[in-house]
Amino acid sequence: MPRGLARDHDAKRAALRKAAARVFASHGFDRASMAGLAEEAGVSKALLYHYWPGKEALLFDILDTHLGHLVEVAEAALEEGGERPLEAFVPAILDAYEDADAEHRLQLESLSVLPPERQAALLAHQRALIRLMGEALRRECPAACEDPDRLRALTMTAWGILNWVYMWHRPGKGLSRAEYGDLAVRFIRGGLAANAEGPDCLAGGMMTEA
Repeated sequence: MPRGLARDHDAKRAALRKAAARVFASHGFDRASMAGLAEEAGVSKALLYHYWPGKEALLFDILDTHLGHLVEVAEAALEEGGERPLEAFVPAILDAYEDADAEHRLQLESLSVLPPERQAALLAHQRALIRLMGEALRRECPAACEDPDRLRALTMTAWGILNWVYMWHRPGKGLSRAEYGDLAVRFIRGGLAANAEGPDCLAGGMMTEA
């Protein structure tokens, strides 16, 4: 009879995945080795191979877990926010990004090293996130989002406001993450209102006082 999974199997896997993300992000995927990962994580190389057949599979697991979690967070925030979802959506994404700088950096820098079939699964997550942000913007300001090309540009701009936080934000310095979230919501809403073809975005308290 095959052995069952240890009770802490998922926790161990998650901890190793987190440690590997930091190593890949710091040293570069190409330069990292399973032996080096094991040494920095303080485990045996055999244990790493127990969970993943190689570093390509490990990288995919890191990115699939990270992006899959972001999709779940975005879906829940969109549902929670109703017709005014940005105040739920933006803080939820920023919270999900906290302590995930390495994973986020890998998504931006290393996804392309994976084979096409694995890239496809990750790109599906990214397309879902783009769709969900687009829906959030459309609910906030339909008048700015009628044209598909304009909606895509607005969507990618909004993601840009959130995606590069890891490059400059340092805990304890400047704005807190929550304060930046408030700023980002106001910035995105202001941009929507400025790009609206009519007054829809200004109705119902769309533009709030600072």
